[in-house]
Amino acid sequence: MVSLLIFSLLATPHIIGSVLASDSPLNAANSSSIEWGPCDPSVITNPTLTCSFFQIPLDYHDSSVGHARLALAKVNATGDRLGTVFFNPGGPGVSGLDFLNTLSEFFTSVTGGLYDVVSWDPRGVGSLTTPGEIFCFDSPDEYNTFWNGTIELTGIEMTGNFSDPDDVQALLAQAPIMQEKYDELARRCLRHPSGKFFRYLGTAATARDIVALADALDGPGSPVNFIGASYGSVLGMWLINMFPERVGRVIIDGIIDPTLLATGETPAIWAFHELADADKAYEGFLTGCALAGPQGCPIASAEGQTAADIDATIQALLKQAHDAARRSVFVPVTSEIIREGLLSVLESPTQAADFVNMTWPMLVAGVQAESGSDSLTARREMRSARRRARRDGINQQNQTPSYSAQVMLCGDSVDLRGTRVSEVFEIIIAASRNTSEMFSVAWPAQFYTCPFWPVRAVERYQGPFNKTLANKVMVISNTHTSVSEPSQCLNEVMRAYFVNGTLPEDNRTLCEVDTDFDIFPGVNTEAILTAMSASGDDV
Repeated sequence: MVSLLIFSLLATPHIIGSVLASDSPLNAANSSSIEWGPCDPSVITNPTLTCSFFQIPLDYHDSSVGHARLALAKVNATGDRLGTVFFNPGGPGVSGLDFLNTLSEFFTSVTGGLYDVVSWDPRGVGSLTTPGEIFCFDSPDEYNTFWNGTIELTGIEMTGNFSDPDDVQALLAQAPIMQEKYDELARRCLRHPSGKFFRYLGTAATARDIVALADALDGPGSPVNFIGASYGSVLGMWLINMFPERVGRVIIDGIIDPTLLATGETPAIWAFHELADADKAYEGFLTGCALAGPQGCPIASAEGQTAADIDATIQALLKQAHDAARRSVFVPVTSEIIREGLLSVLESPTQAADFVNMTWPMLVAGVQAESGSDSLTARREMRSARRRARRDGINQQNQTPSYSAQVMLCGDSVDLRGTRVSEVFEIIIAASRNTSEMFSVAWPAQFYTCPFWPVRAVERYQGPFNKTLANKVMVISNTHTSVSEPSQCLNEVMRAYFVNGTLPEDNRTLCEVDTDFDIFPGVNTEAILTAMSASGDDV
């Protein structure tokens, strides 16, 4: 559970980063003007936004390859304009248009109203940018038929931390099947009409797109201002080190270690690093539920239950779902679906009340339901609903899973090293026993699939990380991205930075989550942390 927001501001104009083949001039085609007008109402419903398109080269080092087109949205400055701030919400594969549509007032506030705030659907995202969403299948039925009988549809079943040898053997038995499937998937994806774009969807290309946009909107050579969260922090680090002389006011939030991405394979990064605090956050959820009691958190069956009691209830449901799935593949709710739901709450604590009051009863009913021919359909619908809630690249018209996240994440990954699916499964088992018992088993997960993805981006940023920047940047470090829980202190620090370039004294400050923000009714982050400290948990 997120509790405090820590701001770390670099004391010198040095930050991690360098550049790999990145100093060549931008393509002259990017100097075209951008004309703003009405937005597509099927995508943007916020009347304060205007929209446009921007043409960029697919490959900044080879103009013969052709061009791409970015879909842009903008909220205008309300005061004396100082320039443009570009925002990327993360993913990779998440729509910037969606986020700006929802959060325009927030960005106007934290930038002091002195900047136009622009976001966009990056290459490989949405239906308006070209190339847009990446697909390897043309329908849900085609996808489901391809993966039928595999953990791609059912998830990984296990109890405890793979304490049952049968769970270990069941997972390892899937390795040759999944290896064959991923090899076939690679061929299928490359044959699909989307396949010709895979080489041009990397983070380095997106960083160049931002600079090209800054040239067009604020003038050639202008300072580049940027906010990036989660994966957007990686994009921000690529940006400031590929173009250190262009760094204006930059905030990166929810930091992912760039050295790991530059030098290591993604399965171990996800399993041993990105999930390092996941179980601790889960303990915070349990503690909050216990404090709320059955009136505020129905997972608690009686007053006075402890976090351990609530965990026991969740573990019992996981075991019941696990055992049902072992007996029949036709069950509406698997243990994987329950873990997915819990993980989504940890990623977005504002959804905790909805989860315990609405989703949890559905999960319980699904586990207790009789299996039947329609159960697999129900399960797919539940997984699709959860994916839509997380905006992880599902086609909104027909629910065909997108592969945009894989293309971008794996395109930036290290060269193929011959890693096998069986080795990834061994990583998952080890991580379950040493890092996150609850969440390392999530499957499918893009981080786990990069060793089998066939294409790497035509340009990758790989360090070393030692660039000197034109201006200091702000680093927001937290268990999640800062918007997971509100903090007026955070907003004021961000606003001072954008308006005046002001940094906290001693280049570091600590901001608490707003005390009026409740995870559960009457239970805020401070109460959860106090209870965890009293119980001896290291928070």
